[in-house]
Amino acid sequence: MCFQDENGNKMVNEYVRECKIGAGSYGKVVLYRSLVDGQHYAIKAFHKSHLLKLRVAPSETAMTDVLREVHIMKMLHHPNIVNLIEVIDDPDIDHFYMVLEYVEGKWVCEGSGPPGGIGECTARKYLRDIVSGLMYLHAHNIVHGDIKPDNLLVSRNGTVKIGDFSVSQVFEDENDELRRSPGTPVFTAPECCLGLTYRGRAADTWAVGVTLYCLVLGQYPFLGDTLQDTYDKIVNNPLVLPDDMTPQLKNLLEGLLCKDPIMRLTLEAVAKHTWVIGDDGSIPQYSCWCKRKSLREESNGTKDDSSITHSD
Repeated sequence: MCFQDENGNKMVNEYVRECKIGAGSYGKVVLYRSLVDGQHYAIKAFHKSHLLKLRVAPSETAMTDVLREVHIMKMLHHPNIVNLIEVIDDPDIDHFYMVLEYVEGKWVCEGSGPPGGIGECTARKYLRDIVSGLMYLHAHNIVHGDIKPDNLLVSRNGTVKIGDFSVSQVFEDENDELRRSPGTPVFTAPECCLGLTYRGRAADTWAVGVTLYCLVLGQYPFLGDTLQDTYDKIVNNPLVLPDDMTPQLKNLLEGLLCKDPIMRLTLEAVAKHTWVIGDDGSIPQYSCWCKRKSLREESNGTKDDSSITHSD
């Protein structure tokens, strides 16, 4: 599985190592090129022995988190989500690899624009992609759990893709109640700061609001000198917006960053908001591949109960 080519470059199956491009909580992300199709792929590399030793909960190790991430990503197929291509896992070797679509671009907060932000026009375009991808996740009973600019990649053609499902959760039904809040503190919803149970979808929506605030203004809406100070400001401080902000954008941010999760805007409402619609119209509903397959089977009078996964 792991060896070197004639030039001394490390290889994993048909993938040739080029350079390290990032690091996560449990492993590193390396750029590889496939000898089969010549395309680049981002490979997340882990040591299973390390994952099994690292305890993240009383009955869970880091390996639990990684396997959950794989399980979730196998369910997904959407233009605004980074796709999992395959998993490479040899039981006789300590390495574990996730081969991912490589998004050759930038993070959403990179790029030119007015001082302190990327401008309303670009922010609107990015938000539409983020909401489209997140609505797809929520429709599949998946809560991302860590929506933030660092996990939102922009491809060369300008499409935003949601990545990093390392803390995501999947539910069997509409009940998205959670207690553990493993996301990034400054993007944490007020109800999560209180240590109580919370609704995952509403918490994701709050994080979308913080992300939009960052895109437009280039700063966080609530940030303290310490972790506890940040949480206190998220829970207690009012949202402050510039006087010269357009009324439609101000209304959207106030709805997204509503401290009461019951009164907070839903993603469906965001998709129909006047600022989001702009000159482009409502965000189109994406009919996912599993839904299309189900509709085809119903129209043909057949039903296939076999599960669908990406190749491992």
